[in-house]
Amino acid sequence: MIRVLVPRECRPGETRVAATPETVRRLSARGCLLQVEQGAGAASGFDDAAYGEAGAQLIDPAAAAAEHWSQADVVLAVQAGSIAEQRRELEALRPGSLLLGLLEPHGNDSLKQQLEHQRLTAMALELLPRISRAQTMDVLSSQANIAGYKAVLLASSALDRYVPMLMTAAGTIQPARALILGAGVAGLQALATARRLGAVAYVSDVRAAAKEQVESLGGRFIDPPELEQKPGETGGYAQQATEAFLAAQRRQLTEQLALADMVICTAQVPGRPAPRLIDDAMLQHMRPGSVVVDLAVAQGGNCEGTQPGATVLRHGVQLIGADQLPCSVANHASALYARNVAALLEHLLEASGSEPTALQLDLEDPIVSGCLFTHHATAGGAA
Repeated sequence: MIRVLVPRECRPGETRVAATPETVRRLSARGCLLQVEQGAGAASGFDDAAYGEAGAQLIDPAAAAAEHWSQADVVLAVQAGSIAEQRRELEALRPGSLLLGLLEPHGNDSLKQQLEHQRLTAMALELLPRISRAQTMDVLSSQANIAGYKAVLLASSALDRYVPMLMTAAGTIQPARALILGAGVAGLQALATARRLGAVAYVSDVRAAAKEQVESLGGRFIDPPELEQKPGETGGYAQQATEAFLAAQRRQLTEQLALADMVICTAQVPGRPAPRLIDDAMLQHMRPGSVVVDLAVAQGGNCEGTQPGATVLRHGVQLIGADQLPCSVANHASALYARNVAALLEHLLEASGSEPTALQLDLEDPIVSGCLFTHHATAGGAA
């Protein structure tokens, strides 16, 4: 029987949980023993009683915590990197145990050395390949979907005017104009949400291939600058653009920004700083009272001057550094995250046999090899 431990998150502001009562039932039916620390789901609306009814064992993190960690085969977490760095109980895990969650793996050598030293296997969900077989496991997409939705709600709430067109006795109110930078998962959800609210939405993306998706959702696509070298796409993600391309794109966007009421910035490149798409000079062309929501602020930001978790007023424009939006929709964000994680764990269980007592990781499997951060086999060679 595989023992799966779900600890309480320890990063400040993190309200999500890696397993819900729904996924506890799902994994229990596959022969796993789920142990959930008391209060793990409280911030996302899942109380201990619901976990108990679903078949989980509730454990007190203050009493004999190391004993439970020492028996765990798998630890499921949201901010797994913070769990590794801040929870001393992690030292009790057996060599070869699996830590699964968000690890912020790009350039995180200190965490990798720590996990290697403890001989733990770790899977970073940020590295999961974007292939058809892994769609149900794609944590980044499910959470980006939420971020794109919430970003438009934040912008519309902060905006100094209506979003939809209104016909009133005092005259007609024209609809707000939204500009969305990036047509990935977050950008497309932002587009869909802005259109539902009644805004006229324009979308800029470095990939000309995104035009069809944008127009299918009612958006108006801004064709990328005509240069010989244009950034393409690798593994479902946009490639890093050259500085010449970014400069041409900024010139193109300056006119669009002057007309925009709300701007949603979503452009990111895995493992690299976010491309700077809006500089201070461009902000000066925007209408005072307009709003910029920067979803890439944790990676340096698409907009100059944004700060993580803060709202800054610059040239009369509100700059909102939105770095933890999924945590503001904790219940549904947890439900989606937990389903993604459960799908990945079920995939590992299927590869381990009908009644596994330890996980067998197939290093030839692109799903496994793609997100494997560290790897150490158990004493019996199970992991």
